[in-house]
Parts: sequence; structure tokens; C-alpha cells
Amino acid sequence: MSTVTSQTPSAEERWGKFYRWGPYGLLALATVIAAATATVFMSRGETYTAGALVVAAYVLQLWWGRMKSGLPEHSPAGCRYYAVRTAIAFVLTWLNPLFSIYAVIGYFDAAHLLPPRRVKAGLLVTAVTMAGSQSGGLPPESATVWILFGVIFALHAALVMIFGSLGEKEAEEARAKSVTLAELERTNARLEQALAENAGLHTQLLLQAREAGVDDERRRIAAEIHDTIAQGLTGIITQLQVVTATEDPAVAREHLERAQALARQSLGEARRSVHDLSPGALEHDALHDALEKTVTEWSARAGVRAEFTATGTVEPLHDEIEATLLRIAQEALSNTARHARATRVGVTLSYMDDEVTLDVRDDGRGFDPLTLPPRTASGGFGLGGMRARAERLAGSVDIESEPGNGTAISAHVPLIRND
Repeated sequence: MSTVTSQTPSAEERWGKFYRWGPYGLLALATVIAAATATVFMSRGETYTAGALVVAAYVLQLWWGRMKSGLPEHSPAGCRYYAVRTAIAFVLTWLNPLFSIYAVIGYFDAAHLLPPRRVKAGLLVTAVTMAGSQSGGLPPESATVWILFGVIFALHAALVMIFGSLGEKEAEEARAKSVTLAELERTNARLEQALAENAGLHTQLLLQAREAGVDDERRRIAAEIHDTIAQGLTGIITQLQVVTATEDPAVAREHLERAQALARQSLGEARRSVHDLSPGALEHDALHDALEKTVTEWSARAGVRAEFTATGTVEPLHDEIEATLLRIAQEALSNTARHARATRVGVTLSYMDDEVTLDVRDDGRGFDPLTLPPRTASGGFGLGGMRARAERLAGSVDIESEPGNGTAISAHVPLIRND
């Protein structure tokens, strides 16, 4: 089954058809009516003259039908066509007032054919023709008819001015709309260009973010390996050194067991680091409990007296906050064991209103923070790694130390609850 789709012509298309065929129809209708009333309004000679003018009008219309194709509005040819047609219609209406049926076409296409400054003049000429027809014919035969002609002409002229002003307003609005549409098209073109540029920038940013993510992941894994394997190996070496230095089998066995436990713990931590999991000490314990166990185990391995204290209201913290503080504590204790030669260490975890502080203090030999290299001699991340961890969470690490007076490390991070 075939489907027939009908399309309703637009107003512009309908007016185009009227301008094309309307003059023919109005001239034909006027000619028929004028011929029927020729004996009333015209002599024989006027009838012949009217017939010749009708033929001239048709010829003029045929000429314009061929000429207007491709011509712009308000062209000189259109202006001449309107003038000649209006003159013919005026003379025909002079001969027979019923030819005003043809003359009325001048009201419809004046704005289409004439330049804007001549439109009102063309309409007023058409108004004279129409007023003469409606007052009984041209020329008026008496003073009374002249008065009637004047009143009707005034009415037509007023209507011409009113509708002419409305037409000018509509034309101005159409021009403004055209300008607006052109500006919108230019804006859309610029917007499309901007979107294309943004797409390119987005692709570039994604690439940079991917590269930055790779670099950050490398740094994370490096830091985790340092905090797990390196510290674990350091502890294992310490335990094995005790084994090689003692002749007591019980002491040797105890330190061997500690070395094995450290090896297993380091292996587990390395696996967690690769999979981006939290430290094993936090798997079953909260931060303060994990820190207390870490300090106790470190004290036993290092043979240094160490104490842990928690102040403030203990709260469950975000996983990243807890992991960061635990890693900082482990690194600080590891540095103390390797470098400080301390006899006492104190670790304090303080919960405040909007901040959590971790303090690690020792009574060791201290150092000058200004002369500290960015990486320790052993190749670890050291104090720089602590700072990097804290700064990733919008926190900070402060170091107070001087030779012979111990070291105090204070880490500050935002208190973010684990909701």
C-alpha cells in the first residue's frame, strides 16, 4: 500500500502564486464585468480603447512573468512594471469604474515591487484610482461628487498610511529576525568550533591525567614497598644480627622466630600494597589500637623503651587517613631505629575538632633538618615520603630537631570520619 504525503504550502509560497496569477484573474474578471456594462459607462470609441488597454495589460503581464525570474525584490524592472500597470489600470478605471477590480492589485504588491521610499507614493496613486471608482467614476462630475471623492480618497489614504506603517514595522521585524538568525548561526558556528577545541583539550587532559595517574601509582607502590619490604628487611637483618652475636640457643631461637614473623608480615604487606589495600595492621583494628600494637612490636624488636598515648575523643577515621598516619608512624619509628640511637620514644595520637595529629618524639642524637638530603643514605623515602603522604590529604609534617637534643615529628591531617 502506497502512502501519499501532502505538504501544506507556506505563506510565502501562497503569496508567490498570487503575485504570479492574481493579476491575470483580476484583469479577466474586470474585463468580463466591464464588457457587460460597456453600454452604461463607455462610448464605442472608449470601448475600443479599453479593449486595446486590456490587451496591453495582458502583454505586460506576460513580459513580467518572463522577466521577474531571478530578479531581486525592488529591482528597476519591477518598479517600471508597477508604474506601467498602475497607469493602465488608472486609464481603464477612468473609462469604466468597474476596472477598479483590476486596479486593486496595486495595494498588494507595492511593497514587493517598489523601493521602500516609493511604496507610499504607489499606494496613494492606487488610492486615487479606487476612490474615483467608488465615487462614481473619473473625473467627478459635480462638486458633490468631488466631495465624495475626497472623503473616499482620505479614507483610502489613511488606510494606506496605517497599513504601510504596519508593513514597515513587519519588514523591520523581519530584518531584525534575519540579523538575529545570522548572529545565531555565527554563534552556533563558534560554539561548534569551541566544542571541537574542548574535545581536543579533553582528550589531552585525559592523556595527561592518565600519565599523572601512572606516575602517582608508581610513587605509591615505591612508597609502599619502602614502608613494608624495606622496613621488614631492616627488622629481619637486626634480628639476624642478634642471632649471629649470641651463643644462647634460646635467645637465637627467639630472634629467629621474630625474623620469620617479620618476613611473613612483610610479604603480606607487599601483596596488600600491590592491590592498593590498607595496611594489615588496620585490617582488624582501629587506628589507635593498630598504633599501640605497632609501637609495642617495634619496642621489642629495637630494644628501645617506647610508649603510646591517645588523647581526645577516639573516632573512626576514613581509611586513607588511618593508613597515612600508620605509615608515617612506621617510617618515623624505622628512622629512629636506624639513626637516632634513642633510649626512649613517645608516640601520641591526638583527636581534635577538625584535625588529627600524630607526634613521634625520641631522645636520640638528633640532626639539623636544614642539612637533611631529600633521600636518606639508604635510598629510602624518609622524611620526604612522610611529607608527601600528608600533603596528599591536605595535611603537613613538621620536624623539630637539633644535634644532641632528640627529634620530634608532628603530622597533621584533617579529621575525616568514616561514615
